Amino acid sequence: MKAAVYSGKQKFNVQDIPIPEPEPTQVLVKIGLSAICGTDVHAFMYDLAPPGTVLGHEFTGTIVQTGNDVKRWKEGDRVVGGGGEPPPGEEPPVYSHPRYNYRKMGFIQTQTRAYAEYILMEEWQPINIPSGVSDRAAAMCEPAAVAVRAIRNSNLKLGDSVGIIGGGPIGLLVLQSAVAAGASEVYLSEPSDLRQNLAKKLGASAVYSHLDCDISTEIVKATAGIGPDVVFDCAGFPATLDQAFETVKRNGQVVLVAVPWEDMPLRPADWMAREMFFKASWGSRPENWHTALNLMKSGAINVDLMVGENKYSKLDDIQSVFEGLMKPTNEGQMIIEM
Repeated sequence: MKAAVYSGKQKFNVQDIPIPEPEPTQVLVKIGLSAICGTDVHAFMYDLAPPGTVLGHEFTGTIVQTGNDVKRWKEGDRVVGGGGEPPPGEEPPVYSHPRYNYRKMGFIQTQTRAYAEYILMEEWQPINIPSGVSDRAAAMCEPAAVAVRAIRNSNLKLGDSVGIIGGGPIGLLVLQSAVAAGASEVYLSEPSDLRQNLAKKLGASAVYSHLDCDISTEIVKATAGIGPDVVFDCAGFPATLDQAFETVKRNGQVVLVAVPWEDMPLRPADWMAREMFFKASWGSRPENWHTALNLMKSGAINVDLMVGENKYSKLDDIQSVFEGLMKPTNEGQMIIEM
């Protein structure tokens, strides 16, 4: 099968590797669409993935072979590449390790994942794609689940106002999830014209760019001089967390959703007297995946608008796609079609 094998130093090699054979408790999934996640871009950008790794974890596909002991699935089932409930004792260390460090422990072994034509999964790992949800939408289930978890991790209540810094895929999904959760007003910061327009179509009350104005000043002004109840940092750039603290209301909450890989300088004397709360939100849990699919089915999360008509790339083009994503981009969501 064809796979994009990471060879180190920001280099993919698209090559043929053997199609794996499922063990008795495994299924073989033929991948149809694989969305590109920011954490994979970081693994590429900072050379974190071990050579020999096949990255990719946001995907949809079809089961083409099952192990002898598999009862849950059959050939032809449409699945999302994750969201299953792990058996007791098999929880990933990101949720079970008492001192988990993603920078040091997140990329420690080679594995074959979704930038390939086929992937092996344990029977419990995938979940079914419900009728009424397209493969293209379901390919975005993992980041949508991240957004759902961010909302559920926050103190957001019905009628609250929200600020979002960053209008990339995660920011746009947090926007839609916040609206679905009952936010009264959502103010979003994003410099890209294309993403600004997407945010407006997806429910943002107002959209600002740091290239044109002081974000904190404008959002505070829009909230009658108070600031939003909750501010989500979905950008993770050096200045954005401090900006979130500066923007949120007194006794409000800042939620960090992005995964910053660089130091983020803070000036607490500017805002700490307002005694806000801080929460980091990481990844997703199985229930968040199911909620995300239900929101897609109901139309509350619109992935088609985010992806657009011309965002599919081929696996052979993965090197140039990743190189383009290393710098700020005007794209919505990039998806690789196998």
